[in-house]
Amino acid sequence: MTKAQSIERDHRRKMMLEDSVVKVIPIVAIPTIITMLIDSIYNITDTYFVSQLGTTATAAVGVNSSLMHLLRSVAMGFGIGAASYISRLLGAKRDEEANRVGTTTLITGLIALMVISLLGYIFMRPMVKLLGATDTIMPYSMDYARWILFTSPFTAGSVILSQLLRSEGSTKYSMIGMVSGCIVNIGLDPIFISVLGLEVAGAAIATGISKLASFIILLIPFLKKKTMLDLKLHFFTPKKEIYLEIAKMGVPTFLRSSMLAVSSIVVNNVAGAFSDSALAAVTVANKVTRIIGSAIIGLSQGFQPVAGYNWGAGNYARVRKAFWACTVMGVTVSVVFGALLALFAKRLVGIFTSSDDLEILRIGSYMIITQCITMGFHAWGAISNGLFQALGRSVGAAILGLSRQLICLLPCVLILSNVFGVYGLASAQAVSDLLTFIVALLMTAALFRRIKKMEYEHNMLKTECQPDNMQPPIEHEEAISI
Repeated sequence: MTKAQSIERDHRRKMMLEDSVVKVIPIVAIPTIITMLIDSIYNITDTYFVSQLGTTATAAVGVNSSLMHLLRSVAMGFGIGAASYISRLLGAKRDEEANRVGTTTLITGLIALMVISLLGYIFMRPMVKLLGATDTIMPYSMDYARWILFTSPFTAGSVILSQLLRSEGSTKYSMIGMVSGCIVNIGLDPIFISVLGLEVAGAAIATGISKLASFIILLIPFLKKKTMLDLKLHFFTPKKEIYLEIAKMGVPTFLRSSMLAVSSIVVNNVAGAFSDSALAAVTVANKVTRIIGSAIIGLSQGFQPVAGYNWGAGNYARVRKAFWACTVMGVTVSVVFGALLALFAKRLVGIFTSSDDLEILRIGSYMIITQCITMGFHAWGAISNGLFQALGRSVGAAILGLSRQLICLLPCVLILSNVFGVYGLASAQAVSDLLTFIVALLMTAALFRRIKKMEYEHNMLKTECQPDNMQPPIEHEEAISI
């Protein structure tokens, strides 16, 4: 480690453990929020340019969103699983172990995505059919999927590197990498889609190149030793212990994120049964509402290293204080911007349709409005989930993650669409967010009761022992089971 790295590491650790959480959370979270917003812009950019080709092409991009979610789910599983563990290791000053976890995660994640992409190529047609493509959408969907699979290792690399930077609180570098990729995507989309005449495939190629650009730019801070973590081949340690720690948060993250893909597949199939216009409307509405949803997730992820550092250092009161500060920020902002989004819902949907398809306008705007009404509940659920992830509570994180995208959403989709038709389908996500909020409220209350008990016991122990003999705990599996 260089002297500059050592100084930066001490400064970062002091900020996380001692500065006001009201100040620290925005410092860490804002670049992460921008990163997540940029990721939404990736998808919106493709949808906008492809929408000029017609309703069928727009629906095809929506179908392949599920494929992208699945690929990102694997990468997010590796990235967030490692980030949670690394934050706690850094808080406990176990720096070399953090380097080994980071390096092992990146290499393993890249290999995993290569294997998955190869399987996707082999089973391309049945895969796209399963994702919800109708016969008219199939050719477009296959063109898009082919390039998404080809560039998926770079997608995985950019996701994992971004999470590793977030784990140490270096969210600025993460933001720069994602913003750069977005600029590349926006610049290349019209060239590949319209100028070169590649249509839907052109959108996928542009996205793939932008992910490669992000991957390279995100590597630069590590190569120039401007980060707390060192990524070197000799740190690659494919040991059972490391993979188990990554899996504690990685598996719940993968399940939560993949359930977004699974729920999208179910929604696409249900919407496609109504009409291609309904499928296109659902695609557009989800892209638009994802803007605020991404900001909420970005805030939750920015909060996690703050909570993880302090949990690793045994600062339990500061963990609770950080949670409440983040919750107030998240709920307030989501309610305000949700209201603005609902106000302009119909105009926003109109941007993404090249024709006067009134069905897209009606269904899409209705779906946006209903989700905006429950945006504050969504914020609470996401931040609560971030708390469980930061503290390494795998079971609780899995339950909260699965609630929004599986346990609550899928029954809502199936029941409401059967009872109320396409507008029932459009209401399903909002109802699911409300139900998930109830689950999150009960679970967070139970977690805080246990943390307060641990805080009391920890303070009592400190009065009986010399500080030099105390070691800050990283894991508390026996004390907290969820």
